[in-house]
Amino acid sequence: MSAARVAIAQINACVGDIKGNAARVLQSAHSAHQQGADVLVTPELVLTGYPPEDLLLRPHFVETQEAALDQLRRDTAGLAGLHLLVGHVLARGGKLYNAATVLCEGRVVGVYCKRELPNYSVFDEQRYFAEADQPLVFEVKGVRFGVNICEDMWFERAPRAAAQAGAQVLLVPNASPYNTGKQDERLRVARRCAQDTGCAVVYANLVGGQDELVFDGASFALDAQGQPAARLPDYTEGVDVVEVDAAGAVRPLSRHADVAPYCLEEQVWNALVLSVRDYLGKNGFPGAIIGLSGGIDSAVVLAVAVDALGAANVRTVMMPSRYTADISQTDAGDMAQRLGVRHDDIAIGPAVDAFEAMLAPQFAGLPVDATEENIQARVRGTLLMALSNKTGHLVLTTGNKSELTTGYCTLYGDMAGGFAVIKDVPKTLVYRLAEWRNREHEVIPRRIITRPPSAELRPDQTDQDSLPPYDILDGIMERYMERNQSAAEIVAAGFPRPAVEQVVRLIRINEYKRRQAPPGPRITPRAFGRDWRYPVTNGFRETV
Repeated sequence: MSAARVAIAQINACVGDIKGNAARVLQSAHSAHQQGADVLVTPELVLTGYPPEDLLLRPHFVETQEAALDQLRRDTAGLAGLHLLVGHVLARGGKLYNAATVLCEGRVVGVYCKRELPNYSVFDEQRYFAEADQPLVFEVKGVRFGVNICEDMWFERAPRAAAQAGAQVLLVPNASPYNTGKQDERLRVARRCAQDTGCAVVYANLVGGQDELVFDGASFALDAQGQPAARLPDYTEGVDVVEVDAAGAVRPLSRHADVAPYCLEEQVWNALVLSVRDYLGKNGFPGAIIGLSGGIDSAVVLAVAVDALGAANVRTVMMPSRYTADISQTDAGDMAQRLGVRHDDIAIGPAVDAFEAMLAPQFAGLPVDATEENIQARVRGTLLMALSNKTGHLVLTTGNKSELTTGYCTLYGDMAGGFAVIKDVPKTLVYRLAEWRNREHEVIPRRIITRPPSAELRPDQTDQDSLPPYDILDGIMERYMERNQSAAEIVAAGFPRPAVEQVVRLIRINEYKRRQAPPGPRITPRAFGRDWRYPVTNGFRETV
């Protein structure tokens, strides 16, 4: 039976770094050739990075990556027998296409253009690209390979067209961002595709952080019956090889080509770590600053940051007020010491007193309310931003998705910063992440996990003074915001009507805050940011 070796490259491409991305492709080509590969599959739009967004509207950007593709053709001419499948943008007839080109020994073997252009959630490819409908099939060592790109595999037209053109194996370059449940979903779709076409499937996914998106790799190969035959590691660059034959059988050849998937907590943790590392690294920030409160959210953000950047590149600041509990200061200092980061204390009392004194004539006769609480948060934000300006380090904010949903956060206060690490992580998942991170060694002091959460902006304050219990809040948030259920459906599912009405109202009235929040990694199937586009000015009121 004819057989060929196919290498899968998980590459951490940076949007716009065409020279650097081409260098990574070339390095992967040499690695694949050394491993005896006949075909190398790289991720979708690997030369430009994904998503290139409005860079695609700049002709020079498109021309630059076209030149890089041609240089790759020349640079790989000496890699005898290797068929290199490269994702790039193709300009043709006044239109742009999301394309992949097969190069071999200095020749262009064929070009494939994506047929299905996603235009939902975080995707808006129809803004930039035209669709095409021509299959591409090429033969290597008696095995006929067809090409689909990412979304093509999720529909019938492109895979069937490839199979009808004679393909026995589908090569599928991808830039598929991570969210919870996505890895299982990809496998289900690929299995259906294999069973429908009778083709084996080799799926190569991008890896790395790009603004709000995190690409998890987790590439795989299925045989023609849709059975998993190989799986590459999550969140890791590398090149691994599988062998495929004309009957659609697949077997892994590299030692990393058949690994077990991570549990949910490990998936999310590694997504957050990679996102922080790449956001700061790709944008040139030398390190991070975190306001450490002694609470669970800032503790998790600190642990993520240290895992991402190393202790030497992270510093923490405790900014106690008159309402800060002694144990908060103790626990914050304890955790900073455990992780080996620089930790400073800056009391905010003098600044808060000065603000209150300046405002006293304006506030005369008015009751004390959240205004005074927010002054404390905004003093802290000012101090953190001053340290950021002076050191060049980026402030990592510590608010979670439950808080962002309900507006339980202070604009220009605890929302002030450059990257919101857990903005898409519900509070209940924050606790699960803390427990997972502590599984082998207690990095986060136990008391931080077990104490009732509090903003500590007034005496004896807890989050549940103002919000429903987090298990209820997060359940309502998931159904309303992520699954798009109505308020009435959520009540019918057993959630308390007053809590549903409160959360739905808070989501609506706090959109103006979220529009001004820093970016952060998308973890759930729907995050505030790219795939949540609610109007700030909004007269709609949903009733139960």
